Amino acid sequence: MSTSKTAPTPAAKRDRTHYLYIAVIVAVVLGITVGLVSPDFAVELKPVGTGFVNLIKMMISPIIFCTIVLGIGSVRKAAKVGAVGGIALGYFLVMSLVALGIGLVVGNIVEPGTGLQVTDAIKETGHAQVDSEALPPVEFVLSIIPVTMVSAFTEGQVLQTLLIALLAGFALQAMGRTGEPVLRGIEHIQRLVFRILAMVMWAAPIGAFGAIAAVVGSAGLDALKSLAVLMLAFYTTCFLFVFIVLAALLRVVAGLNILTLFKYLGREFLLILSTSSSESALPRLIAKMEHMGVSKPVVGITVPTGYSFNLDGTMIYMTMASLYIADALGTPMSIGEQIPLLLFLLVASKGAAGVSGAGLATLAGGLQSHKPALVDGVGLIVGIDRFMSEARALTNFAGNAVATVLIGTWTKEIDKERVGEVLAGRLPFDEKTLLDEGDDAPAADGSSRGDDKELAKA
Repeated sequence: MSTSKTAPTPAAKRDRTHYLYIAVIVAVVLGITVGLVSPDFAVELKPVGTGFVNLIKMMISPIIFCTIVLGIGSVRKAAKVGAVGGIALGYFLVMSLVALGIGLVVGNIVEPGTGLQVTDAIKETGHAQVDSEALPPVEFVLSIIPVTMVSAFTEGQVLQTLLIALLAGFALQAMGRTGEPVLRGIEHIQRLVFRILAMVMWAAPIGAFGAIAAVVGSAGLDALKSLAVLMLAFYTTCFLFVFIVLAALLRVVAGLNILTLFKYLGREFLLILSTSSSESALPRLIAKMEHMGVSKPVVGITVPTGYSFNLDGTMIYMTMASLYIADALGTPMSIGEQIPLLLFLLVASKGAAGVSGAGLATLAGGLQSHKPALVDGVGLIVGIDRFMSEARALTNFAGNAVATVLIGTWTKEIDKERVGEVLAGRLPFDEKTLLDEGDDAPAADGSSRGDDKELAKA
């Protein structure tokens, strides 16, 4: 009963965070201004943006671990977790193919690379983008297994953390009541981690300023003008994918309006836009999806896995960039050549899921392996890659948010009444703790939200 007495406190904090995100918008505007007025100085600000993104990234592994362990450990049916994972991977594969298909159609219609000149300097720049960190499919699968249980957290590999968390969750599930003290301890650690994340978010305006200033300063207006057609085509394709394909799926399967969902996730989209990194919003997406009424097992499995396997924006990017480069080199590909290349890039992208700047690195590495002659043209898009990464990151994030709702609906692991209340604004998200402390709302399976409270009483 005492929790209801403290309800007004998070509301006051929420008002303060409202000003925080206004500050982020101001910081973005200032960053763009500095990037245009003083490009050299703006480029030097890159470490400021990188530092903020790294602060967020350091929270990802513990948040994923706590979320998955609590989600799996608090349910008694192991088959439920397997069903969620199977449906998620199947959905990710289908949507990746759809994204590739849409990029293929638009790229062949627009043909943005026709008429460009490729110099020796551009060729050298392109070859420099081939990243040795990208792994072949078999090695990528083996890399999911960490050297030790602890190294999964220290190396920052999301899929390694996912594996350890799944094993720990199933082990605690098998332990029954003897595992409840461990679950209670992890629940307290989760509260601590989310509170630290809430503190880190106050550095968002500084990080946004440094990141956007560096992007604008390094690209410059000349690069933007010369490659405007490709950028416009790419942004348009991402827009069509999100607001036609994803919106239709969300409406048909879950009965939700995608604009309403995006309004709920508005702060996360702003964070991604200002940092060019979808990873910066991963911890908050986990917290917000749980708050919205999707069960912990679904959120804990779908979101982290989606960040490696459900990269819709990256798929569209690689499709259009490949066609652009082929046209620019004067060697346009036939449909028969395009499809095998893109299917190869679909597989190759999974091997570079954890690589920094994976979009450009994966493109260069995939072309090097499958069609080496095209690597010469990768240098053409280096200048605007960061601007394209904005759309990549936003589309990837949108795809994973929608995927979480869809998979929750298909597995009947979503509380539809709570979804309606949250999206209508009657159950606001607690920006102070990022957790529903004292929330007695039932989970989608009728137990998992309540299970947390029962564990606390045990």
